[in-house]
Amino acid sequence: MPDLRDTRQKVKITLAVLVLLDVAAAALLLSPLVGSERSRTEEMKQLWKELQGRTREVEPLRGMDKKIEAAHQQIEEFYKDRLPGQDSAISAEVGKLASQSGVKIGQVTYKLKDPEPVGLRPVVIDADLSGDYLQVVRFINALERDNLLFIIDSVELGGAQGGTVRLQMRLETYLKTGA
Repeated sequence: MPDLRDTRQKVKITLAVLVLLDVAAAALLLSPLVGSERSRTEEMKQLWKELQGRTREVEPLRGMDKKIEAAHQQIEEFYKDRLPGQDSAISAEVGKLASQSGVKIGQVTYKLKDPEPVGLRPVVIDADLSGDYLQVVRFINALERDNLLFIIDSVELGGAQGGTVRLQMRLETYLKTGA
């Protein structure tokens, strides 16, 4: 019978430890450290809203590698289609647009600036133009719609005589360097 007494003693100790653990768990559940069920629910809702907000913040960044690749391709197409490789292409295009719209070009100066690090060289064009109002409007419209990139910096009215309008225009465009 001595074995039975030892076993009974061990079972009593084990039951006492389990009762103490139950009491400690109940005390912890009801203590202000854990908080009420409502406060835990509110905290969970607030954390869920924070998670959704952060997910919305990073949404535009998803697929960024594909967006960057597409942007590089669009830039290459823009450089190929809209920027000339030789300065003679600029003067030929301005002359073509002037003859199509009926505008007469007086003096034109082309000033090449220092190349930029992105592979472009700015070109400033100062031109004196003359023609009737409708022809000048057509010329400006043709410049803005042309396949080559022309940025109109300024247009100054030089005077008008007998229906002929004189303008001084400053344009800017870019040459591809290394072309």
